[in-house]
Amino acid sequence: MDEMDSRLIAVLRYDARAPLSELASRLGVSRATVRSRLARLQAEGDVLGFTVVLKSDQVQDPVRGLMMIAIEGRGTERIIRQLKSRPEVRHVWSTNGRWDVITEIGTATLEDFDRQLTAIRQLEGVTASETSLLLSTRKAT
Repeated sequence: MDEMDSRLIAVLRYDARAPLSELASRLGVSRATVRSRLARLQAEGDVLGFTVVLKSDQVQDPVRGLMMIAIEGRGTERIIRQLKSRPEVRHVWSTNGRWDVITEIGTATLEDFDRQLTAIRQLEGVTASETSLLLSTRKAT
């Protein structure tokens, strides 16, 4: 998966129902490029399907937080793959600055949340982390 595939997936995460022409416009490529890349991502199993996110989906994760992670050496891609495979990890962002990666984690209880933090901190190559619980939403998107 290259940068264009990642950008395509990011746009689809925002609006999975966007027509090919809109996706192409947002990405600055042709419709044929979007169509072929999307078909390849589906064929290779990177994109398994499309879904709807409901307001009530936020309620399923009463405990949510952002975990900032520092990674040693060149292990970032490997750790991102490991993070993405964890069902409790809702989003993974690469960043610049002090932290290499920021993740959003969602669980049913504080105990579950703590278990996730512990497991992630034990991944080989994670050198430091800082976590902030999300308390309330002040502005809806």
